[in-house]
This record gives sequence, structure tokens and C-alpha cells, in this order.
Amino acid sequence: MTDLNTSASLAPSNAHMNAGTPLTPEWFESVAVNTSAANRRAASLGGRRTVKKEFQAAWLVKAITCIDLTTLAGDDTAGRVARLCAKARNPLRADIVKGLGLEGERITTGAVCVYPTMVGHAVKALRGSGVPVASVATGFPAGLTPLPQKLAEIRYAVEHGADEIDIVITREHILTGDWRAMYDEVAAMREACGQAHLKAILATGDLQTLRNVYKASMIAMQAGADFIKTSTGKESVNATLPVSLVMLRALRDYGRLSGQTVGFKPAGGLKTAKDAMLWLILMKEELGVRWMQPDLFRIGASSLLADIERQLEHYLTGRYSSLNRHAMA
Repeated sequence: MTDLNTSASLAPSNAHMNAGTPLTPEWFESVAVNTSAANRRAASLGGRRTVKKEFQAAWLVKAITCIDLTTLAGDDTAGRVARLCAKARNPLRADIVKGLGLEGERITTGAVCVYPTMVGHAVKALRGSGVPVASVATGFPAGLTPLPQKLAEIRYAVEHGADEIDIVITREHILTGDWRAMYDEVAAMREACGQAHLKAILATGDLQTLRNVYKASMIAMQAGADFIKTSTGKESVNATLPVSLVMLRALRDYGRLSGQTVGFKPAGGLKTAKDAMLWLILMKEELGVRWMQPDLFRIGASSLLADIERQLEHYLTGRYSSLNRHAMA
């Protein structure tokens, strides 16, 4: 395997935490976003970089290490979570690992993401693996529960062992321009997380404009978010390349202005190996190889892993197998 230092940084890391800053509206209020330019830049990404053969295989293995393997269904059970965690521990079949020459390497997904009541089951199933447990919280996916209940849900997940908390912002604060309300809410959530990482879901499909996406990104980071995340996966429009581009530009600006390092997580609608490649190219083009590592880049997905495994099998054998050969749980 070659490229991306594939074997050197497979283990997920929680090394980076964002200290935040005071609310500073001058960092975002006057920023304009050229929507047509953002769309053109996003549309050009697939043709700007060609990754083929063993290099593509290396990139796809890297993508696996950045996946937050997710189940957020109303009929989740302890058994389903345990099976998903088993896949997170060993995301590739043994014959594929051997064919890629990765025997002896530690390859896992970036995390497993579940509802708060499933956290305990995930912690038990992942014990000793080093794979973090992420929990959605704060009235996911709408986020329209009172703040005391949101904070209690965060504390519940953390007390049961969650390493990362994916919170949802109150979209009304952005749509009405109440920056202080959004900042204070996210800051309170940051405090409730304690040592757990906070990923702020912006639900960008509900924010109406790319300018609002930029503002929400900057406020969430000022309030202490360790990651900014596109979507819950439940909106009518989830992760898109133009939205992701704007969020990365905000992330880059925040780093320049504050000196803080913040991660990025697209989620919702990323289902194919091609999707994974596009977002890795975006990270490479906008932020560089450092932001292609699992401590700063995650992909929220479930079926994506099966397609990546299928593409890696095709790389090794020249044949496409049916998806039922790559069971998730």
C-alpha cells in the first residue's frame, strides 16, 4: 500500500480540543459568500486530482479509518449495536486485509455513533479496541427540546462512557440572527461534555444560505466545538460539497484568527466509495494531508463502509461482488 502514510496513523485520536474564544461577531458578520463560485469550485474537485490503482486503494483504507460508523434507528437494539461494533473493530474481511498487505496493521473505523441509550452497549462491545464511542444528543435530530434536557442528555451519554458528543444547534438562532443565543447554548453544551469531544451539527440543509452556514460554523467554533458537522442525516438536504467547502473555509479562517485546531465531519448521503474519495480530495485541496487524519476528519455513514470494502475487493480480484458479501451488522 502507498500514499497518505496509510499505516502510520490508523488509530483514532482525541488529542485536539478547541478552547474556543469570546463571541466575536466581527469575524463573521461582514463575510460574504459567492454561491456560484462555491458551486464551481465544488464541481471542479472530481477533475482536479486523479487517484488510481494502489493509490486509490490506499485512500479508501484511509477513508475507513475516518468513518463514524453509525446506527441511529428507532429499532436499534443491544445486539445490532454489538454487531456494528464488531464491524468497527474489523472493518475489512481478513482476505482483503491480506491481499492489501496490511496484516499486522491496526485498522478500525474512526468511531461508532449511536443514540445515548445505546452508549453503554457500544462501550462494552468496543472495550479494549481503542475505538471511540460517539453519541448524538440534545434532542437529535430537531434539537427543539429545552436546554436543561439537552444538557442532561449530554451528561447521561458522557456518564455512560461516550467519548464524543454530536450536538445539534437550534437553527432558529441562526435564521433570526441571534448570535449570542447560539453561542451561549453551544458553550453550555461544551461545558456539559467535560473531557468528551463536542461535534456541532449545523443541519446546513435548514440554514437557507451559504452565508448562514459560514456564520453558524464560526459561532460554533468560537463557543468551543471540537468539530463542525454538516448534517444530522435526517434533513431533506444533507452533506454537499459546496456546503462543506464553505465550512472548511470558515474552519481555516478560525484557525488563522484564533490559533485553534478544529475538525470537520460531513454526514448524511455519503454512501459510495466515490463520495469518500471526493471528500478526501476536498480535505486535501483545502487543508492538506493533516486534515485527512481521523482526529480531524470524520465521515458520518453506515452503508459507505460496505461499498468501500466492495471496491477494495474489486481492486484485488478484478471482479465486483454483490453487496450482501459485505454485511454491516
